Amino acid sequence: MALGQTPWLEYLQQQRVIAVIRASDLRIGQEMAKAVAAGGLHLIEITWNSDQAPRLIAQLRQELPHCQIGVGSLLTAEDLLAALQAGAQFCFSPHVNPKMIARAIGQGIPMIPGALSPTEILQAWQAGASCVKVFPVNVMGGCSYLRACKDPWDIFP
Repeated sequence: MALGQTPWLEYLQQQRVIAVIRASDLRIGQEMAKAVAAGGLHLIEITWNSDQAPRLIAQLRQELPHCQIGVGSLLTAEDLLAALQAGAQFCFSPHVNPKMIARAIGQGIPMIPGALSPTEILQAWQAGASCVKVFPVNVMGGCSYLRACKDPWDIFP
């Protein structure tokens, strides 16, 4: 089942793994993505600081049509716009930016911001984020931190 016909969280639960490609050379990035796709992974994130990230995204969309090609580490609205123009099918950001969330969601593209504090997590969710990447959760206690944040809200799936 493709992401387009399935809500983001459901698709993510089906796939369970996102391969993250961070490459200092375009050709190496292509080979890495092809390798993870050959290994059965269908969600591939290209970090925005990879060599020629927009070009890599566009090429992988053509070469791996059975995969969902997304982008990570987007910092600005301009980065998001360029990623969407390149064909990114999902987007990650290390921070909460309501305008970026609205722009991506408005175009039907899942947007997953990074947040750490309870305030940031709730702001991201209220801004319409497809889900929230609690980052860096390991330095806050991992699963126990997530449970402590989730319990009083009772709003998350």
